[in-house]
Amino acid sequence: MKRLVLTVAISTFATLAGAQAQDNAMSFFITSAGPGNGADLGGLAGADAHCASLAAAAGATGKTWRAYLSTDAENARDRIGTGPWYNAKGDKIADNVAALHSDANAINKQTGLDENGAAINGRGDQPNRHDILTGSNPDGTAAAATCANWTASGDGQAIVGHHDRMGLRDDAPSKSWNSSHPSRGCSQEALRSTGGDGLFYCFATD
Repeated sequence: MKRLVLTVAISTFATLAGAQAQDNAMSFFITSAGPGNGADLGGLAGADAHCASLAAAAGATGKTWRAYLSTDAENARDRIGTGPWYNAKGDKIADNVAALHSDANAINKQTGLDENGAAINGRGDQPNRHDILTGSNPDGTAAAATCANWTASGDGQAIVGHHDRMGLRDDAPSKSWNSSHPSRGCSQEALRSTGGDGLFYCFATD
């Protein structure tokens, strides 16, 4: 009887441990690189496909990935599921959509990792890559600047956030992960000129 109880206990512990590990699996990352054509991501479909491709290459399978990007027809906050979300090292980013768009979210330079668990350069690093494409207002709704709904790589603007929560000033926009300022343009060169590289956030919806 004691052996049976011990076996059941071990089995239960293993099941719980496995569930916890699965719950903490990566469900959030910053792209290690953009598609390479500035803010022309191929629209939302192209951006979503880029998220999925990077996740698969990093060994994260079995999830549906969406880019945290707004357009004139869709809000970024409505695209990403309900949470919670974890980075590649198992650090919780936010419990849900409301927490993500509040001071309770945990996105910063230490936790805003790429799909391989590597840190993204921020302010003070060379090159600075902290401008993350979002096209969004602080609450995750669509802003006016989206580089033609992520199809332009020349003229235009896109709202970016600072994943490292640092900027030129000590104010809310400079510290915003998703809505800091508009880009100078939509080309790769224009994005790099203000400290970006065409990167964006990816979230798992399931």
